[in-house]
Amino acid sequence: MRVLVADDHSLFRDGIVSLLEAAGYQVVGQVGTGRAAVDVARQLKPDLVLMDITMPEMTGIEALRAIRAEMPEVQVVMLTVSDEDANLFEAIQAGARGFLLKNLNANEFLDMLEGLKRGEAAITRQTVARLMEGYAKPPKPPPGPAESLTQREIELLQLIVDGLSNKAIGERLGLSENTVKYHIKNILQKLGAQNRTEAAAHALRDGLIKQPR
Repeated sequence: MRVLVADDHSLFRDGIVSLLEAAGYQVVGQVGTGRAAVDVARQLKPDLVLMDITMPEMTGIEALRAIRAEMPEVQVVMLTVSDEDANLFEAIQAGARGFLLKNLNANEFLDMLEGLKRGEAAITRQTVARLMEGYAKPPKPPPGPAESLTQREIELLQLIVDGLSNKAIGERLGLSENTVKYHIKNILQKLGAQNRTEAAAHALRDGLIKQPR
């Protein structure tokens, strides 16, 4: 299995790489930012990306969504120091094939990854229990547009209102044009808009962004 490791802590990243290589995995790359994870995954097409949730430039969840949108065949397993419910549910809903805590011992970690080859999710029993407990709770009312939009999506909306093309937005934010399109698709869905113009009008009306600059 060809693996890309994405974590902004180089010491932890080096440890994971050494562990994987000793276990017979082929580590094709290692990166320290979410944006680099998307770019390198696009270039190398690994079988698996081990992705830290908290990273600079683009969060692990954002990078997960971008990779799943462009490369659905690539499996992504999230790495984290905490199985907070918000991160856990968001990662699974975004298409993660697993959610592993960094405090797992080496054998547990490798066992979880081996399960991927058998079509299993890389997730511990304790985390499964948290998932089931969360789904058993009464659903919260859906958030309004202002609450559901991420900071990145609001920033991108502002650039749409300012008249920038997808390519120009990508250059301004350091994103690929495909990633910009993916964000716009999410924005349209969240705002219930049919196109960019309608989304911009909605955002201006609700005070989510400022008038064109």
